[in-house]
Amino acid sequence: MTEFMDLEAQDGVRMPWNVIPGTKQEASNCVVPVSAIYTPIKAFPVNNNSMPILPYAPLRCRTCRSILNPFSIVDFAAKIWICPFCFQRNHFPPHYASITDDNLPAELFPQYTTIEYEPPGPGEKSSVPPVFMFVVDTCIIEEEMSFLKSALSQAIDLLPDNSLVGLITFGTLVQVHELGGFGQIIPKTYVFKGSKDVSKDQLLEQLNFFIKKPKPSTGVIAGVRDGLSSDTIARFLVPAFDCEFTLNSVLEELQKDPWPVPPDQRSTRCTGTALSIAASLLGACVPGSGARILAFVGGPSTEGPAAIVSKNLSEPIRSHKDLDKDSAPHYHKAVKFYDALSKQLVHQGHVLDLFACALDQVGVAELKVAVEKTGGLVVLSDSFGHAVFKDSVRRVFHSGDYDLGLSSNGIFEINCSKDIKVQGIIGPCASLEKKGPLCSDAVVGQGNTSAWKMCGLDKATSLCLVFEIVKKEIPDATLQSTNNQFYFQFLTYYQHNCGQMRLRVTTLSRRWVAGPGSVQDLIAGFDQEAAAVVMARLVSFKMEIEAEFDPIRWLDKALIHMCSRFGDYQKDSPSSFSLSPRFSIFPQFMFHLRRSQFVQVFNNSPDETAYFRMILNRENVTNSVVMIQPSLISYSFHSGPEPALLDVAAIAADRILLLDSYFTVVIFHGATIAQWRKAGYHNQPEHQAFAQLLQAPHDDAGVIMKERFPVPRLVICDQHGSQVGSYHNVQQMGGSLWMIVVCYLLSPGKDILGHSPMDVCT
Repeated sequence: MTEFMDLEAQDGVRMPWNVIPGTKQEASNCVVPVSAIYTPIKAFPVNNNSMPILPYAPLRCRTCRSILNPFSIVDFAAKIWICPFCFQRNHFPPHYASITDDNLPAELFPQYTTIEYEPPGPGEKSSVPPVFMFVVDTCIIEEEMSFLKSALSQAIDLLPDNSLVGLITFGTLVQVHELGGFGQIIPKTYVFKGSKDVSKDQLLEQLNFFIKKPKPSTGVIAGVRDGLSSDTIARFLVPAFDCEFTLNSVLEELQKDPWPVPPDQRSTRCTGTALSIAASLLGACVPGSGARILAFVGGPSTEGPAAIVSKNLSEPIRSHKDLDKDSAPHYHKAVKFYDALSKQLVHQGHVLDLFACALDQVGVAELKVAVEKTGGLVVLSDSFGHAVFKDSVRRVFHSGDYDLGLSSNGIFEINCSKDIKVQGIIGPCASLEKKGPLCSDAVVGQGNTSAWKMCGLDKATSLCLVFEIVKKEIPDATLQSTNNQFYFQFLTYYQHNCGQMRLRVTTLSRRWVAGPGSVQDLIAGFDQEAAAVVMARLVSFKMEIEAEFDPIRWLDKALIHMCSRFGDYQKDSPSSFSLSPRFSIFPQFMFHLRRSQFVQVFNNSPDETAYFRMILNRENVTNSVVMIQPSLISYSFHSGPEPALLDVAAIAADRILLLDSYFTVVIFHGATIAQWRKAGYHNQPEHQAFAQLLQAPHDDAGVIMKERFPVPRLVICDQHGSQVGSYHNVQQMGGSLWMIVVCYLLSPGKDILGHSPMDVCT
């Protein structure tokens, strides 16, 4: 597994098959598709071999538009390079005249398979600073309102000084706040009816955009260049350093929605209308700027075009059972609304981030399409006072070692060898509908294109690229030995968080094999962690789009076919079955995937399921594997921290366990350890070893929480403890929460359906 992690450290890519099946039939027999998990703007450590940033424009092939790379064949005498994708001969421009075998440009260095360009010119610096539009729900109780106002005040303090800020609040009505009305004694607010869908023209008219400057008779109204006054825009989008006092004053005076709510009804909340107004306002003022809408939602939408439930409390919010039976009356209408909103946001280049905090569902399942297609962030918590929400909000605006590296205006493109086609991408992006010879007829995720829009992306955003091998015949041995490489090139053009436009280029070469003797080569290049993550994304995608899809049966059949193809066994002798070490953990991953929250929707709401899948679809292989199969670390006096099996035998009185299931981090103290801690032994000088043992899992949990977004929930509990204290005090949540550990550790040989990992192989 180490060699695959080294490849990821170099290029940000993990592929299930690092030796690729060479024909369509071979690829079909391999079950797991030829695919890649790619992190487009992965942060690389700074060292002598770190990725260079070149201050000039890339050199492109004149036929396929791929970029000069280490796999290009160079004729130094004739000053010609041959493209490995289309074999076109290209002349070097004059400024490459001095290249020789000993004087290569950086893009031809063998170790620089990933490289970044930052060409100079008028587009070097963005003319529009970062833009943040806060959309705040006011239909929440006073306690939650105070938590939310406190978190927003801290976020405002962390905003870059040059960033532009806007504020919209909503409840029964939508209120657009004029933050730039300097000199006004009373802040001005424009109010819109929540039940009415407001068009862009109506919005601009009612916001008095055309008082000083008449409305253009024709054309699209988008920014200063197209007819809007910069002074008018500055009324609603104000630099953070100018409006900090005004914004904090508005937040301090913000009250719960004043409209009365009958005891048998829900609050009137017009989430969809508020988001539509925010999108239209940003589309008119700062199109193409990479602006972010940060929506803070505290309950279900009950008013307007995107209502997910009626106001009457007698009507329950849709469940998975309702969705399966197609008996959720509001669901399809709301999804259609947010799908149209996502197209508008993608066209504008804007991002929708969602912070949903409520004990009830808020509509994450419906909002999923808009958040995912724009590359937005999503956080789901029980309360605005919960550490998961508060720490995650701070992480969005944090700058330093653990910043998210938020970037915008991304365009992602793929080039590959002629025998490979692109089926699609599963991840946070939207199709640009660039059709061509690279597009496969079989579509997976966002397909039928070789270019995608990524309105928002960060250092951890990862895409699952799915390919199709189109070569049908097995080539002869001579041709296979001389031309046995497939090439891939991934191009990411994006706006860096410093405002510069950059182009990152990753070029890969993978050997292909075909024929009877190819099985051992395929086994040698199999990455079982990447394969498990690809299967998880595929099964989640299929569960959402295929009505009668049976995920358990699909996973079981896939595992059976994999084992029959790559396992060693004698017919009618189950005890003779064995798998290569390269495949030995894959059945275990499938076992945990079958019982994971991505497949088992029992006891999860549609909002929770949508949330889990959205995080899975944007995370890298390492984090995704933890979601599928939690990691367990054991701490004791007898040895240093060491991995432990997800088995009930891992629980011992003299051990501390650290369970990481990605969304939750649990520190579990054995009974003896808990007694010693309560007795205060760790505070005595003669028991420093015990103090260090107690501190070690906390330090490791702290590192996990610093690196992860959303910030996971921390649970500290004791063996046989009782649940004591308030919900928000995780130090005293111990109690029955130690069952979180037991849920993963009990019955390791069987899942909730009574199947063992190898039952599905026989």
